Amino acid sequence: MKKNVTLILSGGGARGLAHIGVIEELESRGYVINSIAGTSMGALVGGVHAAGKLNEFREWMLTLDKQRILRLIDFSFSSQGLIKGDRILKTMKKFVPDARIEELPVKYTATAFDIAQNKEIVFSEGNLYHAIRASISIPTVFTPVISGNSVLVDGGVVNNIPIRNAIRTENDLMVASYVNADIPVLLPYLPAKEKNRRKEHYEKWLKEARLHIFPGSQKNEEKKLTYFNLITNTIASASNHLSKMIMQNDPPDVLIEISRHSAGTYDYFKAEELIEIGKYSAKIKLDSIN
Repeated sequence: MKKNVTLILSGGGARGLAHIGVIEELESRGYVINSIAGTSMGALVGGVHAAGKLNEFREWMLTLDKQRILRLIDFSFSSQGLIKGDRILKTMKKFVPDARIEELPVKYTATAFDIAQNKEIVFSEGNLYHAIRASISIPTVFTPVISGNSVLVDGGVVNNIPIRNAIRTENDLMVASYVNADIPVLLPYLPAKEKNRRKEHYEKWLKEARLHIFPGSQKNEEKKLTYFNLITNTIASASNHLSKMIMQNDPPDVLIEISRHSAGTYDYFKAEELIEIGKYSAKIKLDSIN
């Protein structure tokens, strides 16, 4: 019998790449993901998977290098946010064609927050990339999405684990992948040589691009209090507190936790490691309940 899953994917910056591993582990065990609800990076990964292009996205993330990333950064030099983010999504459209949410083969919702109207926005229809772009708009980092009288920012501001926004399916199992858990890091095997190569490559372009305002690693985040670091950590702390309350009031059937110490918010050079961490964390949890 097929095991139907409604999957909840939290935000968490680069740590959200661990969702890829969670999805891979679920599907390797015969689970069928019929519905996805995501916030921020969870909305991005979930939307790509709902469109049937997760493998392409995975391979793209593993090819990050200095030249590619610098070409993807479209600075806004605006008081509303440092990066426009449009170029990243435009590049993704080369391997993930744009689509209407209601026409996707998997039910999908993305959560954003309208700071002008002071309300949560849940996208369950309409343009996929518009929903993703709104949901990933981390305040002060990405410029918000202006739509009519609405100013849309990252959904993690109010709901970083969008359990109540999921579209349930018959006889489903609700599985939540939460990448901000206050637990020790579960580290699967990853060749040290490859891990160090990716880190050195990333830190080199980071320095050359003069993006020192972004923390390069979890260790640096704890030691350096930059403007964007302060904003990011403040939002994350409030978001994590709200997430715990949401899960206490409406717990998922299965909670897969990935440590918030596994990577910093902008540690995208750890893509391979984070995917493996997600897969390993899912394996440990699913083995325990089986």
